[in-house]
Amino acid sequence: MELPIRNINDLKVEIARLKEVKDEQEFILKQRFGSPSAIFASIYSLFSGSHGSDGGSKSSIFDQDFVALLSRILLPFTLNKTLFKNSGFIVKTLVGLVSQKASRFINEDSVTGIWDKAKSIFSNLTGKKSDETPEHKGVPAFSETY
Repeated sequence: MELPIRNINDLKVEIARLKEVKDEQEFILKQRFGSPSAIFASIYSLFSGSHGSDGGSKSSIFDQDFVALLSRILLPFTLNKTLFKNSGFIVKTLVGLVSQKASRFINEDSVTGIWDKAKSIFSNLTGKKSDETPEHKGVPAFSETY
């Protein structure tokens, strides 16, 4: 708990303490971003999806399924060729970065789920029943004879 500042001497002591804290934090940041390889590693850690050894998720581009890998390429390309066709370099770069992050949520399970929902909606609108047979058809009824 910090002591309240009651006079000018307390204020000077607190200013000196805050300068020391600032110097320590600057030193830590200079070590972190001191070399180009450290900067590259920091930027790479933003896009790799790893959260460190504290139990967070560890996913990289090689841990994804085929649909997710395909969406990482097709989503930015499609957006830049259609919606942002006449945009500048900066906008296209930002769209690419954002869509790379968004493609993390596109995987085989989500695409399959959306396809199944669309198929069921279409079959409900047309009035056709699905050709799929339930698993219990063809199985004889359970009898309680001993």
